[in-house]
Amino acid sequence: MGNLLTSLLNNAGALKVFEQALTVTENNVTNANTPGYVRQSMSFEAAPFDLTVGLPGGVVAGPVQSSRDAFAEQAVRDQQTASGYYQQKTADLTPAETYFDLSGTSGLAPSISAMFQSFSQLSVSPNDTVSRQAVLDSAAQVAQNFNHTASGLLSQVADTAQQTRSTIDNINHLAAMIAGVNTENRVDPQGSINAGVDAQLNSDLEQLSQLVNFKALEQPDGTVTVYVGGQTPLVVAGQVYSIQGDFSTPQAAVLSSTGSDISDQITGGQLSALLDDQNNALPSYVNDLNTLAKSLADQVNTALNSGIDQNGAAPVTDLFQYDASTGSALTMAVNPLTADQIAAALPGAPGGNGNAMNLAALANAKPVNGYTFAQFYGNLGGRVGNDLSSAKDASTTKQALLSQAQSLREQVSGVSLDEEAEHLVEYQRSYQAISKMLGVLNSLTDTLMNIIQ
Repeated sequence: MGNLLTSLLNNAGALKVFEQALTVTENNVTNANTPGYVRQSMSFEAAPFDLTVGLPGGVVAGPVQSSRDAFAEQAVRDQQTASGYYQQKTADLTPAETYFDLSGTSGLAPSISAMFQSFSQLSVSPNDTVSRQAVLDSAAQVAQNFNHTASGLLSQVADTAQQTRSTIDNINHLAAMIAGVNTENRVDPQGSINAGVDAQLNSDLEQLSQLVNFKALEQPDGTVTVYVGGQTPLVVAGQVYSIQGDFSTPQAAVLSSTGSDISDQITGGQLSALLDDQNNALPSYVNDLNTLAKSLADQVNTALNSGIDQNGAAPVTDLFQYDASTGSALTMAVNPLTADQIAAALPGAPGGNGNAMNLAALANAKPVNGYTFAQFYGNLGGRVGNDLSSAKDASTTKQALLSQAQSLREQVSGVSLDEEAEHLVEYQRSYQAISKMLGVLNSLTDTLMNIIQ
């Protein structure tokens, strides 16, 4: 009778174990596409078996084991950080390239060329009112295109600053979510992982890796400590140490929760690209554009001041004006001159074309760091194009590496529906076999009880 009861208890316990295994498998199937979720598996442990001391054996459920691989996760985050950087670079520089179309028939380069052509035409007809007015009109177009290009680039700088603020807010938001997960029981005393909480944590960490480079360290209590740049605490247990942006100077900075500048620690992710574009790339384009505008205006003004106008008088007003402190390109404008005030002649030859020829010759001079105006602008446009092309190529490469890392992670810890289907069949058959065994044992018990009665 005792052995019969022992068998009943063993099989009843086994029935519960395989019922739990079925539940784990069904949960895997349900969450196959849940972000951050990895395959969970039921572990089985043999109960002590020694009939001489009353240990009946059987099977008991061990902790639910997670297939998450720390190395695979880190590989995905590293590639996510690199991909985020170049994706942001591409997004920032794409609008800038539109202001430097070197093959178009409109824009700054064609307008500069047209201005020098107007000087050349003026040298042919130095006293023609139409030719003189063409000089004023072409100069006004040059100034307008400088204004438009500078305004567009500065607008892009402002947009980048706004994106930097938004990215910092997103980082702090994800940090708060990670801190919230840290307050939940992700790992129980028996070592089982709460798959739902664990999935949320790793999904948040992967999203964070696209925004900024960081180091995540798992603590003995199951919480995760996050250090921005591997050095500055962002999340410790349930506490968030929010970072902040400093935009009080032209050089934007990222500050820790204590106000320390940690910008040099930001070396990856979208935030790093935003800082570099806002502080370096875009301002360098603006600076070169200002250099070109100032040199062009100064050279033309100087040449005109060397001549005399149609009335034989020396010029008293420059053709171009600008405010260098605000930005030569942004503020460049043509003074309100009349056609007869254009100094096309030289002082020794009133009514001639000597100064107009000097103005036309400026097109081939090299006053801008050893380059002609066209060459300098071409170099600037080429640099913008090369920067964007490099960012696009790197983004494509990093995206491919990210996909590869994600694929490898999926092979290691992803849910395979085919594999889970096999487990379902296996556990169902075990469950059914035990159920049949219990039926037999129950029948034997009834028979034995009838005999006793």
